[in-house]
Amino acid sequence: MTPLEILNAATSGAPAPRIPIFCNLPDHGARELGMPAKEYFSMGEYVADAQLRMLRRYGYDNIWSLHYVGKEAELLGCREILFADDGVPNVADFVIKNLDDIAKFDIPADITQHPAWQPIADCMRILRTEVGATHPICAYITASTTLPAILMGMDKWMELFLLGPFDIRDELLRKCSDFFQQEIAALRALGANVLIYSSPFGSPYFVSRKQIEHIVMPWMQRDLLPGGSEGVVYYCGMAPFNDVIDLVFDELHIKSHHISPLADIAEAKRLINTRGLTCGVIDDIKMIHWSAEQTRAEVKRIIEIGKTGGHFLFGNGVMPLAVPEANILAMVDAAFEYGRLE
Repeated sequence: MTPLEILNAATSGAPAPRIPIFCNLPDHGARELGMPAKEYFSMGEYVADAQLRMLRRYGYDNIWSLHYVGKEAELLGCREILFADDGVPNVADFVIKNLDDIAKFDIPADITQHPAWQPIADCMRILRTEVGATHPICAYITASTTLPAILMGMDKWMELFLLGPFDIRDELLRKCSDFFQQEIAALRALGANVLIYSSPFGSPYFVSRKQIEHIVMPWMQRDLLPGGSEGVVYYCGMAPFNDVIDLVFDELHIKSHHISPLADIAEAKRLINTRGLTCGVIDDIKMIHWSAEQTRAEVKRIIEIGKTGGHFLFGNGVMPLAVPEANILAMVDAAFEYGRLE
């Protein structure tokens, strides 16, 4: 079976020789090609080349099209990204500097015509040609309720989200949801079939359950309304969300859940059961200091909890650059060893 077939089997509960094994290395490409981060991210061909090289070397199942989260801000007017060769690119120019800017803030009529979209499209076309028929292609999309954080800063967004003015908050959310609908449709058209729906505000770790039910959930429903939830993975930026799993099934119909390392994986598997896919996630921040043996032991623990009864995937969060390569190799090797089903 191909990796894509194994993923589909895990999602549906069909027989397969092993569980799907994901490894997320979106920030490692510049090092892989031996070039500065700013140069690396300037061309989709570079990103695709690095992702394909790492896929061949490590042998995991998925491949990433993500450049960096700030790319979404660039599509909406951000003029400066801060690149670092030992870290993640960050937004250095907020599009929204004060509340008056929200009324003037416009979503492009067609984001695929924006120059910042071209590297994404170029990368996706290469990945689709090379492995689209055999491997899951992952893309990252920020939920409307979280996108304002990279447009105006988390502190200002939290204040607006919680304290208002609520008419201005909802105007910004509507515009962000319009952007989301464009972006997810464009990524699907390019061949992305695993869509990581990043919604930290969908976790009770960030806001209350009542706020999730009455504020966040309706906007997420709007985000997903045009194209549905096929291929969408519920992801809260590594924050736990076991308490809202049933709500996500009922209101959003999302079947794949990226479970936080801070959550009880056994509880999550029980809640999801055979309704969808439980993605058991190793704490890759701790992997910075673990030995290869400690990494293998944690992989074994997670998989032994999750794989019984199927409907399970093993993966990581967003692998820090500081994690030793020996630990990445140990993680992937152990996942293949302990993830066998036959």
